[in-house]
Formats: sequence, C-alpha cells, structure tokens
Amino acid sequence: MNTLIAIAGLGIISLIAEIFNVRKAIVPIVILGLLGALGLTAADYLALDPHTTAYAAGEGFFNKMIVNSRFSLCFSALFIVLAIFLITLTPDFNKDRPAKISDFVAIKLFLLMGAISMVSFGNLAMFFLGIEVLSIALYVLAASKPKDLKSNEAGMKYFLMGAFASGIILFGIALIYGATGSFDTQTIQAATANTATLPGWYMIGMVMLTIGLLFKMAAVPFHFWAPDVYEGSPALTTATMSTLAKVAAIAAFFKLVISLNNEIPGPFVTIISIVIVLSMTVGNLMALKQDNVKRMLAFSGISHAGFMLMSFYSPTLATGTLFYYTSAYALSGIAAFAVVLIVCRDKGNEDIYNFNGLAKSHPLMAAILTGSLLSMAGIPIFAGFFAKMFLFNQVLATGHIIIVVIAVVNSIISVGYYFKLILAMYTKEETEQREPMPFLYGAVALVSMLASLAIGFWPELLMGLIR
Repeated sequence: MNTLIAIAGLGIISLIAEIFNVRKAIVPIVILGLLGALGLTAADYLALDPHTTAYAAGEGFFNKMIVNSRFSLCFSALFIVLAIFLITLTPDFNKDRPAKISDFVAIKLFLLMGAISMVSFGNLAMFFLGIEVLSIALYVLAASKPKDLKSNEAGMKYFLMGAFASGIILFGIALIYGATGSFDTQTIQAATANTATLPGWYMIGMVMLTIGLLFKMAAVPFHFWAPDVYEGSPALTTATMSTLAKVAAIAAFFKLVISLNNEIPGPFVTIISIVIVLSMTVGNLMALKQDNVKRMLAFSGISHAGFMLMSFYSPTLATGTLFYYTSAYALSGIAAFAVVLIVCRDKGNEDIYNFNGLAKSHPLMAAILTGSLLSMAGIPIFAGFFAKMFLFNQVLATGHIIIVVIAVVNSIISVGYYFKLILAMYTKEETEQREPMPFLYGAVALVSMLASLAIGFWPELLMGLIR
C-alpha cells in the first residue's frame, strides 16, 4: 500500500511541477521516486514470512482490498523497473511537445498504479479498479498524437474494444458475486471448495473474466485489435502496451484463476489449451508476413502470450517460472523498442527497410536489437532460452507432450521473422544517413539488455524470489 501511495504522490508532483515551470526536473525526480518505491516494495517483501507460499497474504489494507504476497510484490517490483525505463524514454520521445511532458509522465505513473493494483488485489472490486485505471491511461496514450490519423484510429479502436472487454469483465464479476455472495477472494475460494452447492453461473462468470483478460493480453481469438493499435499508436505507447500492460494482464489473470479456485476445472484447462495453441501458431505465422516492425512485434507478443499461458498446466509450481518468463520477455521488449525509437524516430513509419545497414552506423544498437530478438526467439545464451526451457520442463512433467512439441515448432518458426530484421541490419546497405543517437535511448537499450543477460546467466536471481 505504501508503494501505491508513493506512486500516486509522484503523479501529483509531476502535474504540479508543470504549473511552476520546472519540467526539466520532472523525470529525474520521478525516477528517484520510483527507485524509492522499489525500496518500499523490497522492504514489504522482506517483512513477509519467508516460509509462506507465493500467494499467502501478508499485511492487508482497507478490509483486504490490497494484500501483500510474494507474488504481488515481485510483480510490482518488475512493473516499477519497466516504468523507470519507459519514463526515461519520455523526454526525448516528446521533445517536440515539452509542455506535455508532465502529462505523459503522470499518465504512465497512474498506469503503473493500475498495474500494481491488478496483482495486489484481495477483492474483485480492487481488481476491476486497477484494470480500468490501466486501460484508461492506455486509451489516452494510444491517441496522444491528435494530428496523426493513425493515432486517432488506434485510440478509438482500443477504446471501443477495451470498453466491451471491461463490460464483460464486470458482468463476470457480478455473476461470481451472485454465486458466492462476496467480492473477497478468500471467501470466494472457500465457496468453491464445495462444487456441488456452487451455482452454475459461477463458471460462466469465470469464463467472462477469462474472455476480458484474454483481450487485455491480446491472446487469440481476442487479438484482432493488437496489430492495428500497435502500429497506429506512438512507438513509446506501443512499447508500454507490449511490455508493462501485457505482463500486468497475464500476471493478473494467473493470480485471479489461482486465488478464486481451489482446483482448476478440466474443461477450463481445455479452453486454455486451445487458446495457447492458437495464440502461438497464429501469432508466429502472421508475424512472418509483416514488413512493419511494430506489427511484427505485436504478433510476436500474441505468440508469447500463448507461451506464458502454458504456466496454467502446473500453477502451483510455475509461479516462479512465469515471473522469470515475463521478466525476460519484458526486458527484451524494452531493449528492442528503444532501438526502434532510435532508428525510426523521424521516419514516419517503422518498416524493416529503415534498419538496413544499422550494424555499420550503430553497431552497438544493432547488437542490442539482435540480442533482444534472439532472446524472444529462445536462442541460448539469452534469458528467453532459459525461460522457455524451464517452462517446457514443467509442462512436460504434467504430461502435455503435444503442447510442448507445438511450442518448440513455434519457437523455430519465430526465428524466421526475427532473422528478417537481423539480416536487414547486417547484410543490407543503408538507404540514408542516420542522425546521432539520443543518449537516453541508447542508455535504456543497453541497461535493459544487460539486465536481460544477467537474469539469463543467473536465473535463480528471479526464480528464487517466488516459490
């Protein structure tokens, strides 16, 4: 709770700073504040009983609307780290609109509050509040270029689709409340212990919650909005959707299903299995056809959503693996988008030909983008390889061999479209002279890539945090 209060305070400070015309100090102060919030999160984590499980609730606030657990605190820390990277990129990205810096920073901070609430909830009301705060912030960011037709289109599409998804989630929460008589997750879980007396509309409510969250994470068949919205939104907003927002939705979905059910029903696992196969396959096959990097990464994110959902086959054991996978994916995504911002910041599009010859003009950035793409593809020695290896091993232990075979085949397919971009950087000639690289873009790309390499060499750094 202290973390949420601190982040809310930073958002207000960011808005007030614009009134006093000290916008140059906004980003440094906010980053220092987020590092302090990260320290508060670490202190809350250390205060937990070290022998508790991942979801065991520690201290609760406001009648357990917010609860601390190893799961919620670890993901909250990841979200804060991602927000630091995204906010660091904000000044250079919005240099032509300096008066709006405080607005964009504040919106990202409020988005961060929503993401943390989505994994820290002890009550479905707080869960819904968190997902709406995050969604409204993304609607604004998607349409944040009012004179850009694509940005307007992306904002409208995302708003309309997101509003329907939120309505479905709210209807699902209402059905679960009607079946159990409570919004409290512990009370609901206790009610599901006796399935014989549980009304049938409880599972209908769970299915509706699942549909809404599958939309938020852009999993097939609720993925159709993602390519257009990712392409039309400003590149930094696309980076936010692809990393922080997607990871928050997946973590919230995982916690929601585990915390509300004593045992995941077999038909529900079957539905998730179909979503997993479709997401991996459709995402990768469609990505092969893309010439726009943002659309390619959108379809790549759809396939990765399928991989992350594989953790449902062993939910009590895969929590640490899910945290590791989401961290590896998000850090690689931040590094990739930072390089995309460097290359395409004044181009008007993000087509692959813009990256021709990048290895000659900016060899370090080309190496970072190559590393991030190889990590997403699951190539050794990068963190993405170990994330997939740990996940596949756990799924194999549950007997779902066919799912693992399909996942391996899809990993091989993904190499094709990632190498399309890599080959453009190393084998083709530059089409035009490149401008000097902004320092902050390069710094974020380098630090995030080094962090990804670090967790690849020492995976226990993250997996040991959640047991």
